[in-house]
Amino acid sequence: MSHKIKLLISPKTIEEAKIIVANQVDYIDCKNPNEGSLGANFPWIISEMKSLIPPESSQLLSATIGDFPNLPGSASLAALGAAVSGADIIKIGLKGPKNEKSGIILMKKVVKAVKDYNDKIKVVVAGYADRSRMKSSPEFMSIPTIAAESGSDIAMLDTYIKDNLGLFDFLSVDQLIQFKNKAKDYDLEIALAGNLRKKDIPLIINISPDIMGVRSIVCEGYDRINGSIKKELIEDLKTEFKKMKMNI
Repeated sequence: MSHKIKLLISPKTIEEAKIIVANQVDYIDCKNPNEGSLGANFPWIISEMKSLIPPESSQLLSATIGDFPNLPGSASLAALGAAVSGADIIKIGLKGPKNEKSGIILMKKVVKAVKDYNDKIKVVVAGYADRSRMKSSPEFMSIPTIAAESGSDIAMLDTYIKDNLGLFDFLSVDQLIQFKNKAKDYDLEIALAGNLRKKDIPLIINISPDIMGVRSIVCEGYDRINGSIKKELIEDLKTEFKKMKMNI
């Protein structure tokens, strides 16, 4: 629990990205929530967000490319598009692959497309804690294996359906620690997201992932679609961690 949990915040507009960059957030995660949990934004928005980060800054730009069907060719093209547009980290949601085997096949193509272009770009495999509400997607404990077998760098869990339920409504702290331990056995980083609220912060600290991803909690009215990210809500989130003697 001693290591710093890095914060990832997902802007959809340049105005939101400016707020996140100014607040020294570790990861600016270019996203389009109108297109889903991991909805993709446009290449020119990724490029413009990248240009906001000062050259000397340690901040990184991540970009989501979608809640993807089981289409390795389309996924690899989308991933390369995000890479060319300037993303340092590329995230893909495994919506379509139904199992570990098909997830590995898809992610191998994505990783090849990205790493052939620039092997310093990190690739994130995202699974869904609420897969019980979906008709596909691999089981959550298979995500670290898919990441490792495909050459990806980060194993992530999010929620697919964005409603009043979040990560901890579907998975327990013990299950998420098992997920983390399996990922660490493969020498992967882990990221947790999924409608996280202030009440979840002690649980996140207990699990101690490498990255915590948020949007709703720093938007007006917890509304990830219609609300916009506010500076004071980012500051509130950081304050909650400081109260527990943790940096973020």
